[in-house]
Amino acid sequence: MPQSEIEARAAFDHIRYAQLWEDADVLTQALGDRAGDTLVSICSAGDNALAMLVLDPAKVVVVDLSPAQIACLRLRIGAYRALDHEAFLELAGSRPSDRRAELLTRALADTDPETRAFWMALTHEVEAHGIGGVGKFERYFRIFRTWMLPLVHSRSTIRDIFEPRSQAERAAFFETRFDTVRWRLLLNLFFSRFVMGRMGRDKAFFDYVEGSPAQHVARRIRHAAVDTDPSRNPYLHWIMTGTHGAALPMAWRAEHYEVIRSRLDRLDIRPGSLEAFVSTGEKAHGFNLSDIFEYMSPEVFEEVYGSILSAAAPGARLVYWNMMAPRRVPARFAPEVTTLTDLETRLKAQDMAFFYSDFVVEEVRG
Repeated sequence: MPQSEIEARAAFDHIRYAQLWEDADVLTQALGDRAGDTLVSICSAGDNALAMLVLDPAKVVVVDLSPAQIACLRLRIGAYRALDHEAFLELAGSRPSDRRAELLTRALADTDPETRAFWMALTHEVEAHGIGGVGKFERYFRIFRTWMLPLVHSRSTIRDIFEPRSQAERAAFFETRFDTVRWRLLLNLFFSRFVMGRMGRDKAFFDYVEGSPAQHVARRIRHAAVDTDPSRNPYLHWIMTGTHGAALPMAWRAEHYEVIRSRLDRLDIRPGSLEAFVSTGEKAHGFNLSDIFEYMSPEVFEEVYGSILSAAAPGARLVYWNMMAPRRVPARFAPEVTTLTDLETRLKAQDMAFFYSDFVVEEVRG
């Protein structure tokens, strides 16, 4: 596999995502029964690689181009080992806390010197926002929530988003109280390609995007507010309120905490691109590919996809998301995989990570 295309065009020296913005519940269902298997995951902030441990694999190989994103996972490993569940949620930012500096020190105690130095330099930000709130993407949403949203909606309207309702009631709430002219103007401004490139995602991540980001976000927010239940959506909670409320991401829930803690030694962290796995000749039975294909030209996507297939065991599943750049199995490789359309359809209806327009599950034929 060649050097990653995005590696040459985007910076990876800071935390882009301090928490995962992809739904591990649908990811783990899409991967299927993987007890005893080898899995591969893009790291990002590490939460979904941790969630994959619930599947009881032999190991999860974790790769990422960004040392900062790898540092997020290494800190989480330290936090799972050193903290109980409630303390973890405080450190993460899901719960209020006045002791995050202390919790950070405890979580870092047994980590490597580079990870400790990286995170100690961020102590003040962690104290203010938790480890899940210190990324570029999270700061972008914090500006939105703190400075822009109050110009459009009252606190009571924001609070009422998360009241449990039937779908018909959610539609009525959205159309009569939420989807106002001022709201639509805000979306067009704040989620424009220019503003998102400057403040949210690296501008290079939009090179292959099709259409208007603002219109895409507007459609997906309506989906999150009406088609799914906002009271159960941790991502929408964080964007609108700065916490997850009771709707925690999968890896942060109490019912999974001890299982994940007991399997941390099954994580095999390999900094670098997917080549860090593909070049070894090993075979994996499942791949969490995040939305990496979205950042590639069609030609590079086809080449990378073929490299991944070369490292996939028969029956392996490739799971990935698309936001605005449509990517599915290239025609050249279509005879080698089966698209699990029924599973995709079912899981897309459940997916709380509402920014994505498509969720793809492909299985390698034997």
